[in-house]
Amino acid sequence: MVKQVTYDQVEQELLRKAKRVNFALLQQTNYVWGKAPEGEVNDQAQEKQSFLKYLADLFDARITIFDREGTILDTSAEQEVVPGSKVELRHVESFTKGGTAITRTTDPETGQLAFLVVVPMGNNNQATENGILLETKPSNVNLALNKLHVYLVIGGMTVLVIVLIVSVNLAMYISRPISRLAATVGEISSGGYVLSTDDQPLDEINVLAGQLNKLTERLQKIQSESLRMDEERARLFAEISHELRTPLTAVQGFVEAIRDGVVQDEVLRERYLDTIYTQTVHIGRLVDDILVLSRLESGNITVEKLPVDLVALAQGVVVSMEAVAASKQNGIYLEKKVEKTVVIGDVDRLEQIIRNLLKNAIAATENGTIRVGVEERYGREVVLTIEDNGTGIAPDDLPHIWERFYRVKNRQEGRQQEKGSGLGLVIVKKMVQLQGGRIEVTSQLGKGTVFSIIFPSFQASALTDHSYARKQGTIDK
Repeated sequence: MVKQVTYDQVEQELLRKAKRVNFALLQQTNYVWGKAPEGEVNDQAQEKQSFLKYLADLFDARITIFDREGTILDTSAEQEVVPGSKVELRHVESFTKGGTAITRTTDPETGQLAFLVVVPMGNNNQATENGILLETKPSNVNLALNKLHVYLVIGGMTVLVIVLIVSVNLAMYISRPISRLAATVGEISSGGYVLSTDDQPLDEINVLAGQLNKLTERLQKIQSESLRMDEERARLFAEISHELRTPLTAVQGFVEAIRDGVVQDEVLRERYLDTIYTQTVHIGRLVDDILVLSRLESGNITVEKLPVDLVALAQGVVVSMEAVAASKQNGIYLEKKVEKTVVIGDVDRLEQIIRNLLKNAIAATENGTIRVGVEERYGREVVLTIEDNGTGIAPDDLPHIWERFYRVKNRQEGRQQEKGSGLGLVIVKKMVQLQGGRIEVTSQLGKGTVFSIIFPSFQASALTDHSYARKQGTIDK
């Protein structure tokens, strides 16, 4: 490409020289260019040839004047023109067409490149009978091109070396933090969780490192949660094994005594059978509670949240529990501060919550009173209270009543309350939370216990859902 550009410049320069030669010849009015007129002496011919040689030396080109037939009339060459000598036909054709032509040719003897240009001789407003041929062999151009070629090769190699050096440094500049990140990932995969807080030289690497740190923190949390769940599961299995071992041991002992014929007294045998039945019922209740708690903790229990009249529901449960309360000489009453109050919840789960709390109140009370109350607070909350005047809960036991298999002891008599699974209050709390409520408890030892369950009222829930829908743009304002 450089050679082509250079050759084009040489051709354009040769064309300008040809036009200047034409202008110089036209200025010599005392010379007749072309065919020598009769009477021209050798001195005049010698002067014309000398002038052409002067122009040829000035413009570094051989000058030849020819006519329309291609016959050479005058030339700047020192040798004499042989009569009848002609220029090449292609130059004649270019001249007769009235234009200029630039061509390249190679000397067959020396192999040197030559540039030739043909221009009409004379003014543009005159008919031209002769043409001017300029020929040059720019040896300095080839030399300059050869030098330029060497310079390009050397410069290209230099640039290549610089690019290689820069590329290696850049590759190391990029790969070093990536290698550190790869090492960090390897440590994470082996459980090391080593966080890198150093700023990296590239913004992209910093972003990747930040995301990796977040992923590491999340993996740490997941691993911690997994370890906690494993520990919790192991503790649960141990607690279940302990809870089942006691009744099963009692049942096994009584069954072996009856089978071996140790118990001969019919009354004693009936007492053993009653104990076996009681323990199997306790085991069945324990298994059922464990299954319910497992479903609650795993999220496999679905809750249908529908409007429920809590007053009517509580009244129905109270009526169904009157016989159980009477068996322990307890009175059970419903105190309605409102005739009707609606909450959003699952009617079956709400009934189970109230029933479990009433069972606990009946078990903790003897010859006492159990009150169930329903009231509204500020038009935004509905409070269900279950109050008894039984044995109460000691302050030391109160923080632990929501733990699995925890049983409150009757400190006044030094014995446990009626035997239960130890999971009832845990199930109740999770069911309350599952329906968007919360549960609170206050108790005094020897005076009784009050459980309060707070749910959002139906109006407050509807208002909250309506506001949320307006924010989301799902309903018209």
